[in-house]
Amino acid sequence: MIINALKNSGVGFFATFPCEKVRTLYDLIPKNFKHVSVSREEEGVGICAGASLAGVKAAMLVQSSGIGNMINALLSLTTTYQMPLLLLISWRGVYNEKIPAQVPMGEKLPEILKSIGVATIVIKSEQDISKIAGFAREAYQKDEIHAVLLSPVLWSNETQKANGKDDVPTETGMTSQKEKKPWQLERILTRLEVLKAATPYLKGKIVVCNLGIPSKELCYVSPQRSNFYMLGSMGLASSIGLGISLFTPREVVVIEGDGSLLMNLGALSTIAVSRPTNLTILAIDNGVHGSTGNQATATSYCVDLEMVARGLGFEKTYKVATRGEIQSTLEGIRGGPSFVHVLAIPGNSDVPDVPLAPLEIKRNVMDCLREKAVPSISPR
Repeated sequence: MIINALKNSGVGFFATFPCEKVRTLYDLIPKNFKHVSVSREEEGVGICAGASLAGVKAAMLVQSSGIGNMINALLSLTTTYQMPLLLLISWRGVYNEKIPAQVPMGEKLPEILKSIGVATIVIKSEQDISKIAGFAREAYQKDEIHAVLLSPVLWSNETQKANGKDDVPTETGMTSQKEKKPWQLERILTRLEVLKAATPYLKGKIVVCNLGIPSKELCYVSPQRSNFYMLGSMGLASSIGLGISLFTPREVVVIEGDGSLLMNLGALSTIAVSRPTNLTILAIDNGVHGSTGNQATATSYCVDLEMVARGLGFEKTYKVATRGEIQSTLEGIRGGPSFVHVLAIPGNSDVPDVPLAPLEIKRNVMDCLREKAVPSISPR
């Protein structure tokens, strides 16, 4: 129904960034519209502005947290040049939300949109969907930004298995995940298996872990008080790790994902210039956004993250895929910054949530940074 409403309003192009709550809609958009899957939300604002200049009615599908990344672009580009844009927003943090980091932005989102002059409607039921077409046409007629808040209530009756073992990469215009590129090693291990292989190396170190399922899996296989489990702010893991490494002699390890890295590649150049000798980036590249339903990233198509890291100034880079390669490479690291590119297969493990509140995570890591030795808990 939403797809038909969008077609009726004349939408001709979509920029998308995935969210687990709207993964079905995310999968349908490439089948019905010309579209680009973006690595960061404000990138989509720019692409949509270009489409608008070409006379095409553009729209974006994003998560509510991504609006925070887009505000300046929306005001300084879209609003300043009076370019129409329809925003379909997966509204997190307001209904059965399990991730505390989603709540502050979710609760404030209507007020934020109002403050920047964005007209808004809320879609909570199938009956509400009929409002979308007219609302979108109004945005294009008035050359304004209009936002459609898609409440999680709308999807509450759907079974969306984003965390299951049977997830497979969704089609987003990328080439098949099974197609091996000349620069690739064979993908063998899942993310959980990579973390298990890395556990001896991680013990006692300060570890910053990418958000979502990676943090849950790390907490399951290698729980320790010195782990900083990210709950939000996707794309900032390496930046957080750099900030810690500059003010401690301890070894700091950042567990990254390909989707997270692609959102903030500039962080690697900043690390390379800063040259922290105690920082290692462990980039687990499974070619998909694992926490939102395994939508393909650019690394499943043409991007080699190790080559990117080299180009951005890293002198110590490695590409590994097997348990033995992971362990021998990590054991052999002397100094940094180092970039270890681990090729993995898609797949999420059914593990418990991180059993810690945000302030507990922060206090644990801060306490460990003050201690001479970092106590650890035996991995499962």
